[in-house]
Amino acid sequence: MDPPHSLFFFRTEPPMSPILRLLLRRLGISVIVLIGVSMLIFVIARIIPGDPARIALGPNANAEQIANLRAEMHLDDSLPVQYANFVVDVLRGDLGTSLYTNRPVTLDIAQFLPATLELVLLAGIIMVGVGLPLGILAARHRNRWPDHLVRILSLLTVSAPSFVWAVILMLLFAFYLPLFPVAGRISDVYEIERVTGFLTIDALLMADLAVFADALHHLILPAVALSLSGIGQAARLTRANMAETYEKPYIEMAQAFGFFPNRIARIWAFKPSLIPSLTIIGLDFAAMLGNAFLVEAVFAWPGLSRYGVNVILRKDLNAIMGTVLIIALTFLIVNIIVDLLIALLNPRIRHSTRGGEA
Repeated sequence: MDPPHSLFFFRTEPPMSPILRLLLRRLGISVIVLIGVSMLIFVIARIIPGDPARIALGPNANAEQIANLRAEMHLDDSLPVQYANFVVDVLRGDLGTSLYTNRPVTLDIAQFLPATLELVLLAGIIMVGVGLPLGILAARHRNRWPDHLVRILSLLTVSAPSFVWAVILMLLFAFYLPLFPVAGRISDVYEIERVTGFLTIDALLMADLAVFADALHHLILPAVALSLSGIGQAARLTRANMAETYEKPYIEMAQAFGFFPNRIARIWAFKPSLIPSLTIIGLDFAAMLGNAFLVEAVFAWPGLSRYGVNVILRKDLNAIMGTVLIIALTFLIVNIIVDLLIALLNPRIRHSTRGGEA
């Protein structure tokens, strides 16, 4: 007698989504990258000239005080032992005490990181919101005056670093035309309860539009200065990719069928062109975290990038490690988000049965 058919059916798990496979793969790579970054910065921070204990205590400290601080910081141990202690502390959520502020590094990061993220997020929104439309405009009118104008503006914004634009914008719109405040995140006349650290969000949580307007007023000028080079880069990439896409046969067919130019640009030309541009735009967005320190210095913006420069100058080892790890982690998160967006935009990845290949 033949066995029942039910014996030949085995319960199998549904296949993993390609997007989930990509996410898990990127997370695994990010962990390896973080370990590598931590080891590299750990070694570099300890081999550069200067005794952190002597720098922290000042020139008037005696040998006994310096020796006690070195023992407290485990500086007399070998590098592998020091790194092992550091990893154990990080896994417990302890980044040590900053010699610059005499506070736990985690508290310093919690205070300064939201200011930088708020600045970078607005700069990224401006970069995408202005750069992509300029690139589309230049591609639609390629080799005509709008195209030439956008290319000149892009070249100007990319050629000068962010801090140069920060100084120029401050001179134009804070001194000669006093339209924006010179420094700080909020006017002294306002008080705000800090919940998230993002002053604009905290003002909205307080339902105080006056505080929100003042915080946004302080934020606009440094965000524009930080975003200008990214705007030029985004416009150039979008224009180049869309100009190439306009040469494709399906675009010529859409034009032959009489579709409106706006629809052709928005639906059939822009989306394929966005995929190669998105990677560079994401890298530019993540790089703003490192580039923000000069803009923060010009506008006296109390952010993490400015804090990082100060602790580097004082060879504050714990604060250096904490700052670099947070910036590296943010950089990796942005790259993961960009990879997922590209996978969602690209049908070959979204419908791939192999998964994990971007």
